[in-house]
Amino acid sequence: MEEKLIPPFTGPLDEFPSSPELPEGVKVLHLEDRPGNRVDIRFDVVYDERDGETLHLQILRPVEDMFNIPPTNRYPLIVYIPGSAWHRQMISVSFPKMMRVCERGYVVAIVQYRPSEVSPFPAQIEDAKSAIRYMRKYAEEYWVDPDRVAVWGDSSGGHTAVMTGFTADSGLDNGLYGEYPTEVKCIVDWFGPTDITKMNCYPSIADHTEAESNEGQLIGGFHVLDNPQLTTPTNPINYVTADKALPPLIILHGSRDQLVPFNQSCRLYEKLKECGQDVELYKLEGAYHGVGGFNSDEALDISLAFVAKYI
Repeated sequence: MEEKLIPPFTGPLDEFPSSPELPEGVKVLHLEDRPGNRVDIRFDVVYDERDGETLHLQILRPVEDMFNIPPTNRYPLIVYIPGSAWHRQMISVSFPKMMRVCERGYVVAIVQYRPSEVSPFPAQIEDAKSAIRYMRKYAEEYWVDPDRVAVWGDSSGGHTAVMTGFTADSGLDNGLYGEYPTEVKCIVDWFGPTDITKMNCYPSIADHTEAESNEGQLIGGFHVLDNPQLTTPTNPINYVTADKALPPLIILHGSRDQLVPFNQSCRLYEKLKECGQDVELYKLEGAYHGVGGFNSDEALDISLAFVAKYI
């Protein structure tokens, strides 16, 4: 039979014809894609250069339809801060989890901050705020709804996320992209430290007080217990009052965390409850520092349900 040329199809995609061809031996499958989107990644986007460090964002964008780029709608933004004991981060380890988040309809910006050995506190908070402002400045390019922003971090990144959300536009800031705000709708804190002066009061496999400790390096290489003027500003509990509403916070923390004692999250939770703030704390029974449940769908479901409620 002679094959004739036909014009390009211009109708709705769901009306595109299904091929009737079925050569002998062909196996026919009836499948559906699992829920979720494709992920487009913009690698190593520079958002600042400071103290000899070139600071990058890894920006993940959901692609609902590969034939409709850019999308007609804007997505909520999650600014994600990986933990590293405040030292140089291994950004790549965040990709698997954050790709799962992105697939659910969020733009994700993974933040690289200045390590404590280069720039002690509050450098990490300043960098997170600069990253939030950068993403608002370039919201159209990265498909972001600038009014729907959350901050999320794990371990030292959790501490940075909480401090960023609690202080917002009221300090601990270098003012970069200052024409844009830094406030967020909510905060997700996975097993972040709070009061570094109390960490050695509970079981841990690390020392948290000496100048060479991770916490000592956070404050510039000084002994934690001997320098309250340096440790007090690092404690998010000190920014909690009853007369100022803070962004809603969800905390997930393992009961057997060997590096950041579970008590750290209890202290913050209890202070927030005392002051009438919006907070939820989930104790992952038997979980260690970042393992034993944090890679589960359930942990993501709980965290993202919280974000969706407020964002």
